[in-house]
Amino acid sequence: MKAQRLDDAKVADTKGSGKPRRKLGGLIIKGILFLCALVSILTTVGIVVSLVVQAWGFFVEVAPIDFLTGTRWSPILKPRSYGVLPLVAGTLLVTAVAAIVAIPIGLATAAFLSEYAPDKARRILKPILEVLAGIPTVVYGYFALTFVTPRIQDWLFPDMLVFNALSAGLVMGLMIVPMVSTLSEDAMLAVPRSLREAAYALGATRVEVSLRIVIPAALSGIVAAFIIGLSRAIGETMLVTIAAGATPKLTLNPLESIQTMTAYIVQVALGEAPRGSAEFNAIFAVGSLLFVMTLGMNLLGHWVVTRWRLKY
Repeated sequence: MKAQRLDDAKVADTKGSGKPRRKLGGLIIKGILFLCALVSILTTVGIVVSLVVQAWGFFVEVAPIDFLTGTRWSPILKPRSYGVLPLVAGTLLVTAVAAIVAIPIGLATAAFLSEYAPDKARRILKPILEVLAGIPTVVYGYFALTFVTPRIQDWLFPDMLVFNALSAGLVMGLMIVPMVSTLSEDAMLAVPRSLREAAYALGATRVEVSLRIVIPAALSGIVAAFIIGLSRAIGETMLVTIAAGATPKLTLNPLESIQTMTAYIVQVALGEAPRGSAEFNAIFAVGSLLFVMTLGMNLLGHWVVTRWRLKY
């Protein structure tokens, strides 16, 4: 009896000595995670501050209203003009073409992987699809320039320019398909199985279950996937720099050469614009506008998810 009590006391002492150690380990892990989160926040703040400080020097020389509403962009050649609308129009034109490609293909791919593909086929197709997301964007750019554009010129539009918004938008749409399909598939897989089984019990076909049950139930996640994919397209750089051209033009014709906001930033950053000049500071003004646009798209996606998300 006495030996049993001594053993119990030793076990209690062992447990008591281990509790402070576990508490210390938890505090260390908590501190490391906090530092990681703090690094992310400070990085974002640093980017915003650098953009604002440099863009302020630009807006001292150029009125914001002229920058936002001007229809001619010529910051290097005289007479200089700083109307950003041609760059915005080029960016949105390429993004619109990419959306026409990525949204239906991405949604159809997600529906197939979620509702139709057997497990073995899903395990094979999913990695192959995600390989597209790992291809460098510069490769996509040369693919659009050397393969897609000649095919379009031979088959559809012989007068289309070598650098154009159409081929850049088509290839960009293929580039963001993995993002759209993966996020949409995750939203569809989150729909409870009981909803599908109830529809099948009522005599619905697989197509009806997909179109009338699963997609409406996962609509908030699907819309958020579309918005995130398009915000990715808006910020794309190398593909449009290589394939879309460097002609800032306010046009809706995808067969013409255009220039996007990111392509202009690359063009001037690689040039010889004097530091502190209006041409150099225009990089940060355009970057600030691009930051606001992508931030607005991401906030819109977050709002859609929180507003129409269904909890099961």
